[in-house]
Amino acid sequence: MGLVQNKNVILSVRNLNQYYNEGKKNEVRAINNISFDIYKGETLGLVGESGSGKSTTGRAILKLSDITSGSIIFDGKDITKIDGRKETLKFRKSMQMIFQDPYASLNPKISVMDIIGGALDVHKMTNSRKERTERVYELLEVVGLSKDYAFRYPKEFSGGQCQRVGIARALAVKPDFIIADEAISALDVSIQAQVVNLLKSLKKSRDLTYLFIAHDLSMVKYISDRIAVMNAGRILELAPSDELYRMPLHPYTESLLSAMPTPYPDDERSRHRIYYDKKYHTYDDETKVKLNQIAPGHYVYCHEDEIKHYVKKYKQLNK
Repeated sequence: MGLVQNKNVILSVRNLNQYYNEGKKNEVRAINNISFDIYKGETLGLVGESGSGKSTTGRAILKLSDITSGSIIFDGKDITKIDGRKETLKFRKSMQMIFQDPYASLNPKISVMDIIGGALDVHKMTNSRKERTERVYELLEVVGLSKDYAFRYPKEFSGGQCQRVGIARALAVKPDFIIADEAISALDVSIQAQVVNLLKSLKKSRDLTYLFIAHDLSMVKYISDRIAVMNAGRILELAPSDELYRMPLHPYTESLLSAMPTPYPDDERSRHRIYYDKKYHTYDDETKVKLNQIAPGHYVYCHEDEIKHYVKKYKQLNK
C-alpha cells in the first residue's frame, strides 16, 4: 500500500510528552518528545511491543489523559487547549476511538440500541425516537449486523460482534478521524481479518482517517499507508508501509520484523531473530537527536552524526 495521495494534514503532533511521577526517581516517560503528522484519508499504523507507549499516545490524542507538554493540532486547532463542555463535545464528534477490549468497552446493562443511540443523544443528532431507532438500524447494517440485534445486550454476542457494535458506536457521530487502539488483538484470527476488512471498507466509503495501533505486524502492513515504529516512548522509524518492511533501517525495526513468523515451515526453521541493543536509543546529548529524514518520506530517530550511516544503508538496501 503506497502513500496517500491527499497531502492535507489532519493531525499534527509536536514534541508530545507524557511523564508519570515527573521529577521523581521512579519517573516514567511513557511518551518522550514525539512528533508526527497524519494526512487526511490515510491510515497511519503505530506499532511496537507492549509498554512502548502506543496506547498512551492514542489516549493523549483523544484527550483521555492529560499530557505533560507538547501540542496536538487537529484540523487546525490545538486540542490540548480545548476547555469547556461545548468545545469538548465538538471535538469528540470529530474524533472517536475503537477500544481494545470489545466486552469491557460496552456497558453490559445497556442494550445495543442505547449503546449506539446514546452517542446520538449526547450530540443531539436525531430529532425523534423514530429517527434515532432508524439511525441505529442503519449503523448496525453498515457494520454487518442485523437490526434484530438492537434490543439485545453485549453478553449475548461474540467478541467480533461486540467489536462491530463498538465500531457502529464510533461511526454514529460521523467522525473524520478514528483511533483503533489494538482493536483486533482480543479477537480470533479469522475474525480479525473480517474486522480489518470492514475498517478498510468504511475508510473508503466514509472518507475516514485512521490511527491504527497494534502489535500484529502483518495486519498493520495490510491496512496501513505508513507505519511508525515506537519503543520506550519514542518513534524510532517512520516510513511508507511497503518500504518499512522491505528495507527497515533502525536496529529496533529490524529486530521487530525479524520476530514475525512466516507461514512457510522451511523459512520459519531458518528464520534468524535479530537482537536489539538498547544503546541505540540512549544518547549522552539528546539535543542533537531527532527523527531525521533519510530518504523521501522515510525517517529514523538518530543523532545527526548517524545520518550518513543510515543514508548509506538505505542506498544499499534500495539497489
